Amino acid sequence: MSYVDEVYQMVVEKNPAQPEFHQAVKEVLESLRVVIEANEEAYKKDALLERLVTPERQLLFRVPWVDDKGQVQVNNAFRVQFNSAIGPYKGGLRLHPSVNLGIIKFLGFEQIFKNSLTGLPIGGGKGGSDFDPKGKSDREVMAFCQSFMTELNKYIGADTDVPAGDIGTGAREIGFMYGQYKRIKGVYEGVLTGKGLSYGGSLARTEATGYGLLYLTEEMLKCNGHDINGKTVVISGSGNVAIYAAQKAQQLGAKVVTVSDSTGWVYDPEGIDVALLKEVKEVKRARLTEYAAARPSAQYHEGRGVWSIKCDVALPCATQNELLIDDAKALVANGCIAVAEGANMPTTIEATEYLQANGVLFAPGKAANAGGVATSALEMSQNSERLSWTFEEVDSKLKNIMVNIFHNLDDAAKKYGMEGNYVAGANIAGFLKVADAMNAQGIV
Repeated sequence: MSYVDEVYQMVVEKNPAQPEFHQAVKEVLESLRVVIEANEEAYKKDALLERLVTPERQLLFRVPWVDDKGQVQVNNAFRVQFNSAIGPYKGGLRLHPSVNLGIIKFLGFEQIFKNSLTGLPIGGGKGGSDFDPKGKSDREVMAFCQSFMTELNKYIGADTDVPAGDIGTGAREIGFMYGQYKRIKGVYEGVLTGKGLSYGGSLARTEATGYGLLYLTEEMLKCNGHDINGKTVVISGSGNVAIYAAQKAQQLGAKVVTVSDSTGWVYDPEGIDVALLKEVKEVKRARLTEYAAARPSAQYHEGRGVWSIKCDVALPCATQNELLIDDAKALVANGCIAVAEGANMPTTIEATEYLQANGVLFAPGKAANAGGVATSALEMSQNSERLSWTFEEVDSKLKNIMVNIFHNLDDAAKKYGMEGNYVAGANIAGFLKVADAMNAQGIV
């Protein structure tokens, strides 16, 4: 049995009932096989892969809080500090009922390579809780966030671990968490990113993941002889990433015709009205039925269906494993030329392989959605310098980072004889930097 297979088998045995984590490790290790087999003896002697797939620290704790009826509620919370070889742990806090240890580990493992690809000094981590902010009052959300940070503060810091937002964790939640951290620690430091502009946040952070997705997609298309201008784009999701991906796509001359949420999806052949979408989702926190009701050209459908719409470019921006093999077949049949992941691992392995086998350009999430964490790292820099950069400065740095990411993964794929395989290229480029740093720092 090869070293890659041994390590994957170990991961499955030692981490039972964590299918998302198994999937993430398998996808990475398979695409690294050519690199690992060329260095197998040295890597095996130093147990490099075992150290790579095992978190440096896993924190599990309870979060008790009191709801508006006076009832005490208890949630499970997690922080996985996966790898600090190239910098302090960096990764978001997800608040969603689906959160469990396996999902946080998959996200933290992906974050190692994503953060490495940015070229910035940040390691991989992730955290969250099965708390659901939907339908909760501001007071209930504050009660949860304060209790959550009362425990989490012991393990984080500006030079140790810098969490950020994620699904369910927006500006409101980050504000409540930061206030509690400052109250307990008595220090004003850049320990969280995604903060409000009035207390250390960065301009362009809100837009960063969606904008970055389009900057990389635009570069990938350009380098393969296509122009994003005039293309029809389908997007899943209607959260932060989807909204700003739609906005930037339309600024670049594309037409975005779909968005979705957990209950259904909208097809708008005249192009998504981003201002209306923001009003429905960011202000009213409502369902997409309200978008359809206010937009005569929009058609609302329950359930899934975004990937059935004819398009040139598909951008999955909702959640993991949302683009399945049948969806991939529909995209190919409808002439889709490119898929770029705005969410973390939204495409199943089978669907990814089908798209690649049928000549669809495919950019994996660890590269395509790295704009958010890249701009979080830029926020950390501004906090350290006690400075605030302009929107244009941050946006320009973000675009350069995303263009460089594409060329780094393109070059890595070509170097190892897998030209056009951007999944392998992203994993290889991210891995080599981390492996070099791990080797340089000894057996730790």
